[in-house]
Parts: sequence; structure tokens; C-alpha cells
Amino acid sequence: MQKFDEMYAMLPFDGSDVREHYKRYAQWLSKQPPDVMLSRRAEAEMIFRRVGITFAVYGAKDEDGAGTERLIPFDLIPRIIPAHEWASMQRGLVQRVTALNRFIQDVYHGQDIIRAGIVPQDLIVGNAQFRPEMAGVDVPENIYAHIAGIDIVRAPDAQGNGEYYVLEDNLRVPSGVSYMLENRKMTMRLFPELFSQHKVAPVAHYPDLLLDTLRASAPAGAVDPTVVVLTPGMYNSAYFEHAFLAQQMGVELVEGQDLVVKDDFVYMRTTRGLQRVHVIYRRVDDDFLDPLVFRPTSTLGCAGLMAAYRAGNVAICNAVGTGIADDKSVYPYVPEMIRFYLGEEPILKNVPTWMCRKQDDLQYVLDHLPELVVKEVHGAGGYGMLVGPAASKAEIEDFRRAVQANPAGYIAQPTLSLSSCPTYVESGIAPRHIDLRPFVLSGKQVQMVAGGLTRVALKEGSLVVNSSQGGGTKDTWVLGEPIAAASQTQSQSQSQSQSQTMQTQTQGGL
Repeated sequence: MQKFDEMYAMLPFDGSDVREHYKRYAQWLSKQPPDVMLSRRAEAEMIFRRVGITFAVYGAKDEDGAGTERLIPFDLIPRIIPAHEWASMQRGLVQRVTALNRFIQDVYHGQDIIRAGIVPQDLIVGNAQFRPEMAGVDVPENIYAHIAGIDIVRAPDAQGNGEYYVLEDNLRVPSGVSYMLENRKMTMRLFPELFSQHKVAPVAHYPDLLLDTLRASAPAGAVDPTVVVLTPGMYNSAYFEHAFLAQQMGVELVEGQDLVVKDDFVYMRTTRGLQRVHVIYRRVDDDFLDPLVFRPTSTLGCAGLMAAYRAGNVAICNAVGTGIADDKSVYPYVPEMIRFYLGEEPILKNVPTWMCRKQDDLQYVLDHLPELVVKEVHGAGGYGMLVGPAASKAEIEDFRRAVQANPAGYIAQPTLSLSSCPTYVESGIAPRHIDLRPFVLSGKQVQMVAGGLTRVALKEGSLVVNSSQGGGTKDTWVLGEPIAAASQTQSQSQSQSQSQTMQTQTQGGL
């Protein structure tokens, strides 16, 4: 199987054949004493632990039986993307997220794409992520996925050149942006000299962009809208991120018990009495948002929230029901969505995908399980997944029985040779597989900071980069002169430019 490394044109690398955009960094790295780099790695771990940058792992227990929180390993060697590659990727991200928002709006209104025979009706209305409660509900600017995390991988083509693919779309409560921001701060703290030698697009202004996006979604007439971040609480795996983003935006972090609905308006309890809330950046799944509409036993949401939402008195970001567009069974249809809604050819490719709900695809998958990656359509975080080449015969047979019992619950993809990047591991510097999650913000325009969160599979040969599965993260650099940030109004399909803002085989979830 061919391989592609982000830094070196030839593997195994020996310091020669460095790609052009990595040359200056490689020269710097070659001059760094190993003991200095090791001490920097220890310093990073100490700081991350002191600040509390952790990730809770569900199901994992310490020796006292309590749940465990782990540091997400931070790798010192950045993933570098040249400006021209990022410019193309950015255009593709704008195009894709625009089409996905058009699709969600259509699904809950006219369902034109279903009537056109492009997407099967049963795939939508019978989907667990479809929320009939959203039918006919209008949302500001027709934006449903205000924050999207699009997972991108790179794999060699027939000529051995690296080609980008979208692996999946995360549109419900995508996580990981706080680690992108903290990784950059850490790299600048440990190696400030690197940023005088390289033109690295900044990412620190992401919270400002996020706040602007959230405020723009407020109900009409809100002059100075109040924004809150709704968290399930401190035991959620991404609680650090919820608190971090609220602090960075200068808004309140609230739990469901802090909110109350009166006369279809949402209020926040404060020491000065009730305060009107206009926008809720929710990090709570649909099922737990409103016990009067969804799960009646939920204590994580707020009773009456959906009534206020339907009345147009509060914005929920991301909108209720966005999960229909990031379900893995819907993923194969995204290229057709782009053609249908925008009249354009997709800029970013999908990974070839077999849908086990189709008889021919099912037979192929069952015949080739040892070669494929098979995923549950509702799986996340690297769970509910078979990596055929790395699985035992028993694991393959267990998955075979599961797929046969519920074909519609699975898709399959070829085992891509994900690109690698030099990474500090116990044995020294070695190639490890990576992916990239850019964060795309949709409001009146679609915008993003340059780069995203690079996740790395620290285990040799592993293709699973998820932090819940032992993966780490890297700082992501976009190099070169500032480029025009991709933006696009949601009422148009043609991209418009604005000035550039400062800055795996995987599953959804961090």
C-alpha cells in the first residue's frame, strides 16, 4: 500500500527529501538537542495538567472506581499546510457546509431532494436523527449547523500524491476547537522563535468569530442579544471545552437548571433576578434538551425550551435536528446534495462508501470484511467500528453477525492509507497517521480560521485518531501570505471573498 507523509517525500525518512513548505522547520528541528525537546514535552504536559485541559473517558474507571480524566497527548511537531492547499480546502468546506444547511432546511420543509428521487424518503423519515418536531419550523437565515467540524483525511492517489477526502461531517455538537486553540498557545510558549521564522495564520480570534456567529442568529429585534453556553455539566467528556469557550467569549456557562421558560421566552436565573436569553450555544444532545418534548426523564435541559424555540423567541445553535445531515447513512449523498442545491461539482471528495442497506453493497461488504472499515451509522468517538486489516478473526465474525442482523445500521469504506506526520513517540521521531478537523462557522456568511485540529494516532500503524481511543493532537499551521477567507451568503451558491481572519479512519466526536 502506498504511503504519503506530510513532511517527507520519501519514507522511511532520513532528513532528505523534505517537502518545500516544511524545509525551514526541518532545518530548525535538526538543530534541536533531543534532551531539550524532551524537556519541552514534559513542560507542555505539566502546563496542560495544571490548567485542567483534560478529556473524560466514558466507561473508564480508576482504581477507586471513579471515572477517569485523561490529558490529550500534545505532540511538539506541527502539521503544516501550504496556503494554496488550504485555499482549495477552504472553498470546498464552504461549499459543503452550505449544501448541508440547504439540505437540513429542505428536509424539514419542502423535501424537494426526496421528491426528486435523490435521497430515499425512508432514509430520512425513518432515521433516528430526524426530528419531526422541527417540520415547518423556520430558523434565522435558514442556518441549522452554525458550527460544523468536518473531518478531513489525506491519502495517496495512484501516483502517490496526497489527495484530501472528507471522512465525515460533525454537525450536532462538534468538539475539539478548544484543543486547537490551546495547542497554538502551547507551541508559541515553547518555541516562540518559530513564529518569527514562519508566516503562520493565527487562530486566536476564533472565539470572537464564534460569538459574532451566535449573536447574528438571535431573534429579530434583539439589540444586544444575551448568549449562553448550555452544558450537561462537569461530568461531560468535553466539559473543559464548554467552560473554556464560555470564558473566551465572555458569556455565561449554564446548566439546564439555570434556565426557565415563561410565556415562551427563555430566562436565565441570576442573583439579580431573571435575565432574558436570546441565543443558546447548546452542547447537549437533542434528546435531553426539553423533557416536555423529548426524553421526559432528562434533567439536562429546560422544560418548555422547544415551545420558545418554535415561537422564534430563542435561537438554539446548532439547531435541533441537525443530526439528520451528519448521520453516516446520509454521508454518501452529500456530493449529490452539492449538485442539487448549488449546481456545482464537489470540490472535496467523499471516501468511497458501501451502504449495507443496499443488497449488492451488503454482499460486497460481507465478502470483504477483512479489507474494509465498517462503521455503525450512529457510532461516534471511534466506537462501533471495525478496522478489518487490524481485526482478529473473532472480531470480524462478530461484526459479520451484527451487520447481517441490521444491514441498514452500517456503512463500509476502503481502508485508506492515511497520511502520516513525524511525531515524538517514546522511541524518538516516527511517522504516525493523522486527520484534520477544521471548524466552519455559518451565519450570514460562512467563515473559519485557517487550519483546525490535527489529531494523531499515537500507536504505530493505528488508523484511529480519536482521543477517546488514545489519540493525541498537534498544532496545525497554515503557511504563506494571508489569503482571502472563503465566505458565502446562505441565499447564494456563489462564493464571495472577504479578508482573511486571523486565526482517520475516524468516527465523530473528539
